[in-house]
Amino acid sequence: MNEASGPWDGDVGAIARLREASDRIRGELRKLIVGQDAVLEQLLIALFSGGHCIIEGVPGLAKTLMISSLARCLNLTFKRVQFTPDLMPSDITGTEVIQEDRASGQRTFRFMPGPIFANLVLADEINRTPPKTQAAMLEAMQERHVTVGGTQHPLKPPFFVLATQNPIEQEGTYPLPEAQQDRFMFKVLIDYPSYAEEYEIATSTTGAAQADVSPVLSGEEILALMQVVRRVPAAPAVVRYALDVTRRSRPSEPDAPEVVRRMVSWGAGPRAVQFLILGAKARAALRGHPSAATEDVQSVARPVLRHRIITNFAAQAERFSVDRLIDDLVASTPTHRDERVEDSRLAKAIQA
Repeated sequence: MNEASGPWDGDVGAIARLREASDRIRGELRKLIVGQDAVLEQLLIALFSGGHCIIEGVPGLAKTLMISSLARCLNLTFKRVQFTPDLMPSDITGTEVIQEDRASGQRTFRFMPGPIFANLVLADEINRTPPKTQAAMLEAMQERHVTVGGTQHPLKPPFFVLATQNPIEQEGTYPLPEAQQDRFMFKVLIDYPSYAEEYEIATSTTGAAQADVSPVLSGEEILALMQVVRRVPAAPAVVRYALDVTRRSRPSEPDAPEVVRRMVSWGAGPRAVQFLILGAKARAALRGHPSAATEDVQSVARPVLRHRIITNFAAQAERFSVDRLIDDLVASTPTHRDERVEDSRLAKAIQA
């Protein structure tokens, strides 16, 4: 069966609806967020892929505002947890308390849910809390439930964790182990705004008028659009390209380029392939394309791979960044023919 023929029967406007929703969300966020278009696109790609994100940037770049505004746009419950060295796992997951029935005098345990029980959770400065608390957070991300007192409490979908890290002030921090970072789909870097953008920030945020965002999608609509992304076809050539990029990032592979053999200690694992393909599908759909292509894989390569490739001392000594390594890896990996999976019904849906 043709990969594009089955999944889209009866729903030829699915990609068009996803693209329209994406445009509306960006329009609402631009009321409060100046610039950062690439960051917003990466967040939406991860969101509609059902993935979690690490967001790294210096203080004052509107990380918290961006995430809270996104939650309001999506009409999702939002909780912010400020991670500190004294934070305990129960402060995040919740705990059981003893409750007494005044009529019978009997005492029972009652579960009091923590802030993890929200649709969108901002884990602010996740590297400032001890590994025990980090592990409790990451278990909930992976398993989509919390276990307290031997009882499992499911997390209501959709469920997203956006964790922030500060690249400065590393004293007293607990860096996330590489195996735990691998559970995040993207690592997004936020840079300083341009001169024009910073001027607009200065003028728009110091006046009397205050903008606000309006809800665009409900939780149920988000879940439906997440399924749309998974049904976007990716040709075997695109899957092979994502697989080649991932495998060539490992210095032990025969096809690994010289720069990888010299600069990399450990390459990306199989989860990177999954997220490269899923991210490519989401990017294609958000741009109104009927199927994923190699250029979509290349576009999401940095946020997918930058926290999965471990460079060695040689790279640090030569100040050879992970992003530069990824760019070289993507550029040197041969592409394959027949990238797009064409379907005339999809083309009609996009034009509608």
